[in-house]
Amino acid sequence: MELTPELIERFMAVDPAQVGHYVSGGYMSPAIKPIKNTWKIIGPAYPVRVTAKDSTAIYYGLLHAPQGSVLVVDRAGDETFACVGEIVACVAKRRGVAGIVIDGPATDSRPILEMDYPVFCKGLSPLTTNLQGLSGEVNVTVQCGGAVVRPGDLIFGDADSVVVIPPDRALELLERAEKATENEKRTKQIIEETGFIPTNVTKLFETDIAAVIREYSK
Repeated sequence: MELTPELIERFMAVDPAQVGHYVSGGYMSPAIKPIKNTWKIIGPAYPVRVTAKDSTAIYYGLLHAPQGSVLVVDRAGDETFACVGEIVACVAKRRGVAGIVIDGPATDSRPILEMDYPVFCKGLSPLTTNLQGLSGEVNVTVQCGGAVVRPGDLIFGDADSVVVIPPDRALELLERAEKATENEKRTKQIIEETGFIPTNVTKLFETDIAAVIREYSK
């Protein structure tokens, strides 16, 4: 599925949480969050695997990542050494990469905030990687925040973390998220008017659902 400007605008008008209602997998750990909580990203994944302290694959990946893509970084379990800082973010922004998602820490948070470039990570660290050229992979299937990410999967994230959307489900999930967003607006209006949600919670809570299921399964 081609992520057109129109589809990008539609995705940015809903939240990943609305997509999260309808997926049973493909979501990253809630520990992965944007450095600034107002940042939001949508774009096809360009995955990179960075091992040990060698960040060469990051720069190599940025040379080849298409404009509008999201660099998704598998840190192979390392949560100490930051592979993305001010310079990486500057290169990514200049080359039109939509954002960076890291299964590990970032660094240089202040200048990244100043350049207003969306970096999602598990935290921050003053310890950094180096250019060694000894390891790393690009444009391969990776693991990030517990989610499998394949090249071209849609990466949709905001302050609540990130969901990974297979391209063949993108339009379906977008439409469901849009419908859920509209339903939520109506629900909030009812709450304003009545002080409660428009669902018979008492009946739902007091009904022995298990007994009903057993009765119908006889």
